Amino acid sequence: MGHRWVSACCTCKPLKLRALPLVFIMLLCSIFSQCIDLDPQDKNSLLLFSSRVLDPGRSLSSWVGSNCSNWTGITCENQTGRVVSINLTNMNLSGQIHPNLCKLPFLEQLVLSENNFACPIPSCFGNLQSLKTLNLSHNRFHGAVPDSLTRLRQLRELVLSGNRDLGGLVPWWVGNFSTKLEKLDMSLNSFRGEIPETLLYLESLKHLDLGNNFLSGGLRDFRQALVFLNLGSNQFSGTLPCFSASAQSLSVLNLASNLIVGGIPTCIGSLNALTHLNLSFNHLSYKISPRLVFSEKLFVLDLSNNDLSGPLPSKIAVTTEKSGLLLLDLSHNRFSGEIPLKITELKSLQALFLSYNLLVGEIPARIGNLTYLQVIDLSHNLLSGSIPLNIVGCFQLLALIINNNNLSGEIQPELDALDSLKILDISNNMISGEIPLTLAGCKSLEIVDLSSNNLSGTLNDAITKWSNLRYLSIARNKFTGSLPSWLFTFDAMQLMDFSDNKFSGFIPDGNFNVSLNFNNGDAVKMLKGPIVPAQNVDTKVSIVVAGSSELRFSYVLSSMVGIDLSYNLLHGEIPSGLFGLQGLEYLNLSYNVLDGQVPTFEKMWSLRALDLSHNSLSGQVPGNISSLQGLTILNLSYNSFSGFVSKKQGYWKFPGAFAGNPNLCVEFSDGGCDPESLPVEPGKAFEEDKVEGPISVWLFCLSTFLSFYFGIVALFCSARARNYILQTKV
Repeated sequence: MGHRWVSACCTCKPLKLRALPLVFIMLLCSIFSQCIDLDPQDKNSLLLFSSRVLDPGRSLSSWVGSNCSNWTGITCENQTGRVVSINLTNMNLSGQIHPNLCKLPFLEQLVLSENNFACPIPSCFGNLQSLKTLNLSHNRFHGAVPDSLTRLRQLRELVLSGNRDLGGLVPWWVGNFSTKLEKLDMSLNSFRGEIPETLLYLESLKHLDLGNNFLSGGLRDFRQALVFLNLGSNQFSGTLPCFSASAQSLSVLNLASNLIVGGIPTCIGSLNALTHLNLSFNHLSYKISPRLVFSEKLFVLDLSNNDLSGPLPSKIAVTTEKSGLLLLDLSHNRFSGEIPLKITELKSLQALFLSYNLLVGEIPARIGNLTYLQVIDLSHNLLSGSIPLNIVGCFQLLALIINNNNLSGEIQPELDALDSLKILDISNNMISGEIPLTLAGCKSLEIVDLSSNNLSGTLNDAITKWSNLRYLSIARNKFTGSLPSWLFTFDAMQLMDFSDNKFSGFIPDGNFNVSLNFNNGDAVKMLKGPIVPAQNVDTKVSIVVAGSSELRFSYVLSSMVGIDLSYNLLHGEIPSGLFGLQGLEYLNLSYNVLDGQVPTFEKMWSLRALDLSHNSLSGQVPGNISSLQGLTILNLSYNSFSGFVSKKQGYWKFPGAFAGNPNLCVEFSDGGCDPESLPVEPGKAFEEDKVEGPISVWLFCLSTFLSFYFGIVALFCSARARNYILQTKV
């Protein structure tokens, strides 16, 4: 017999009903009838449960009186007052679970998710034999799953995900204790071993999530019609099965980050209901058969980080005017040949990742037909030719990433039509010419990397219009002229790399207090250990919903807050304001012609790396640096410093930092001058330092910090994309 559940709040106040219609009076009576009292036994059980729970947010403070509708998270049957549902999601509860919680014989739903319970799963939960839903996800439950749960014969949903210390073998009984079980979620735990045989044949099962565990064994086929299957981030091996029993039902299939080998069988294309397929981070190999074509229902296809080879498939999925792929990721494989024109027919495409392959030829001009495209990543290939002008047809583009190719030509002035662009990375190509003034129209730019090209000319004021700029690298080009006065005027600037050009004149003085990152001394993180090598630093981009259709980017830049002006022709004194930036972690002014005395840098509390080597700086070395606990690398070599450096100043931690300063005496252990500070052959030492010096030049070329490898970017601008990308790309 079904129950009618009551959770509505009501108030019983006297009303003048004479003027009300009879129908309205009957409605009021119906509402009043739902103001039911909790069953006394159930009330007592709940109060005993709350007595052991720590409730800092006082979420359970409403558990007073007997009116069930006033009790937060509690739902009662409207005739008997027996508790049928407990939902205490995300209330910051912790403590112990009182055994009396298991003395609720009519309880059908128990949800304690997103709290801080840190105990084994109570074995008495097996007494709740009316239970249909048990959700203990995202707590700190630990130990093994108690066998007593086998008594829950009515259970339809068992959700235990997000309890990292919950593990052991997956219970052998999990596939045969309830013939009604539709959803089993044991993801983000520490389960090991193989999938129990019984789970492969449980006919009622529709949703199975075992992702992010330590499961192993050969990948087995399932014999029931699944709708959702996630086995990602485990250690499953073997080849891909066909999942033929789920051909008409399977919507989401995630097998990413396992040890799967072999090719992709064409039978995978027979999964007609598939909307999301993620096979990334495996050991898949061979060519993709031209007979493998997915239906128009497929929205997300991720085959990245495998060993797939051969040409890119000319047709990977059926597309219509109203449906088709939204995200295609074939990056980090060994695909070769040209980019097929068929890809430009995927009209719904919003994100295209083809990076880290062996692709040749030109970027198809028809790529401008993809008017919904928001991210293009073609980096780290062998593409040639110029940036196609038709790319401006992708007017919604947020990120254009085509670095590390063989592209040439100039930056076309018409690119200013991409006024939504936030990321522009064309580094490590052969692009020449100047930065067009029209790019002032790209006012949304936040990350710009033009490094390692053949760009020339002086810096124009177009850059000043990029008011949201966080990263700017024009390193290793042929720019000339003076550094502009607006150099330090960007509020959000985090990294600025102008190294290895031919800039001359003075370092602009003033405007140092504008950048919030450069001056963020209150958020200093005293990071220990050496600086992370550049090749291990990634820039990650994620998408966050900020409304029904609005997109908001959130960057996580692993690289440091820094300024690099090295390898130029700058002269004059170093502005004192530059050494007052309390948030600056990295400063490289080496290989210039700077002179004068060095300002004190004791206030640079965040400083981790400082290179002033190979200049003409003179005078006394700045005072005590002992307070700079995060300073890891220091190079003041090959200047004209003089005087005496006491051990008390803290410089003894940086051996070789003063090499090539013949008039400088660095106190040694016996009180004399350290002979290591004097070069044997100054000229030779100068040359060798470029490659083998105490601080490698490569360590300080911050432009390499922006190698723009996107792991997985979820993009959407419609309800359909939100449902199938944000929620299912796991």
